[in-house]
Amino acid sequence: MEYNQTPVLDFTAGTLLKIRAYVELLKLRLSFLVVFSSAFGYVLGNKGVWDWPSFFLFCLGGFMISGSAVTLNQIFETSYDRVMKRTKDRPLPTGKINSLEAFIYAAGLLMAGFFIILVSANMLTAMLSLVSLILYALIYTPLKRVGPVAVLVGAIPGALPPLLGWTAATGTIAFEALIIFGIQFIWQFPHFWAIAWIADDDYKKAGFKLLPGNGKKDLNTAFQIMIYTLFLIPLGLLPATFGLTGIYSAMIATVCGVLFLAQTFRHMRNCSRESALWIMYGSFIYLPIVQIAFLFDKL
Repeated sequence: MEYNQTPVLDFTAGTLLKIRAYVELLKLRLSFLVVFSSAFGYVLGNKGVWDWPSFFLFCLGGFMISGSAVTLNQIFETSYDRVMKRTKDRPLPTGKINSLEAFIYAAGLLMAGFFIILVSANMLTAMLSLVSLILYALIYTPLKRVGPVAVLVGAIPGALPPLLGWTAATGTIAFEALIIFGIQFIWQFPHFWAIAWIADDDYKKAGFKLLPGNGKKDLNTAFQIMIYTLFLIPLGLLPATFGLTGIYSAMIATVCGVLFLAQTFRHMRNCSRESALWIMYGSFIYLPIVQIAFLFDKL
């Protein structure tokens, strides 16, 4: 008697595809960057005995709330993701996961993440995490079709992770926490606008309006990118100025800031997609290098 294993294989393959789709919803690179920035703030803020279990639980909770936020974002933008080349293959536009499944998934991640942060850190950090999710998923997301004010709103949850790490370690919002929040807040603008410049044609299909000023890829936009990048140089000196870190990280932050700024001058000369790509790559390199330098200087 011949036994047919095809249904079992089909079930296994289907289950694996479903799991893969749920993982894709988390936007792993973005969520891990959130965790890294949160851990950075935690290490800078910690002044007592190191509590490894609490630290790892806090990182897990932050990862789950980040995953919930980006999943909600994808639910609300499913119809827009379908028309953009860069997003049309995501799980919701392709039907790998339906909206109800994604919503239950996001709700579960949010509740679990909130509880884990509450237990491993404190109520202040848990509430700020919830505020971050609301700003990102419920306010920033619909504002993307309204105008460039969305970038200002989106920069707040984008800059909150290091502050959340600080509050998780200390239970308070100190001036030093606002400094590391400010650096990441200002960094968001050249980062967002470089991406918006590169993806402008795709964004227009979905009605997204993220470029500043008149919303055009012109000298005015390139100038604004340069101005915000310029602010990063004095901001990078503040941690050393107020004794949070030392002179070596201040030097590294200054060098990175100058190199990052140089890319914006090139962009102002030609206003090309290629130079916008260099700014985007520069933004990806600048933030982790500067944060790692701050960490080593503190340690």
